[in-house]
Amino acid sequence: MAIATANVTTGAAANVYASSGNTAVTYLSLTNITAGNVLANVYVVPSGGTAGNSNVTLLQIEIATLDTYQLYAGNEKLLLGNGDSIQANSNAASSITVVCSYTNV
Repeated sequence: MAIATANVTTGAAANVYASSGNTAVTYLSLTNITAGNVLANVYVVPSGGTAGNSNVTLLQIEIATLDTYQLYAGNEKLLLGNGDSIQANSNAASSITVVCSYTNV
């Protein structure tokens, strides 16, 4: 298994994890590291696609101050092909960090 980390930006959704080959995401969390509530969006984007309404996974999820939201945990898996990605954005800069655990399949 491997781990990828990223900071979520404002504006257009940006990659927080991009699959190289076929991978299975086994864990993904979003943590609000600031002193105020933050809204976040998460998208699962096919290779060559863009983040939008057709691939949104979480929309305007409110993450409270110093709280963590787990999207994939336990026995859940998200299978991604080469070039597929998980993208995110939020309404506050430098406020959300992402931790993603994945393995090649």
